[in-house]
Amino acid sequence: VQLQASGGGLVQAGGSLRLSCAASGRTFSGYVMAWFRRAPGKEREFVAAIRWSGGSTYYADSVKGRFTISRDNAKNTVYLQMNSLKVEDTAVYYCTTRWPVVSYNSGDYDYWGQGTHVTVSS
Repeated sequence: VQLQASGGGLVQAGGSLRLSCAASGRTFSGYVMAWFRRAPGKEREFVAAIRWSGGSTYYADSVKGRFTISRDNAKNTVYLQMNSLKVEDTAVYYCTTRWPVVSYNSGDYDYWGQGTHVTVSS
């Protein structure tokens, strides 16, 4: 399994970014795709998740209403649309996957992408 994250960058507070995670190496039906982030000096934390089958979504309270996770099954790609960005959203964002249910614990995930940096300036 390979996960390739992209789309990070520098944005001002209040701005938007869209992260992408291209997945390959297997059929992901029944899998969960998730985004975690690690801010400087902090532990990796759950951001959002989506089920490949059915499309159920899950969000951390800190991003609910601002971030939207979605998937394109034909492209095997998961997206994280981030709006109304805050300085505290600055982190390295990682995409990851597991089977078959969502977990909010990063240790439960099996495969990880390389991470993409998001910096939000004030």
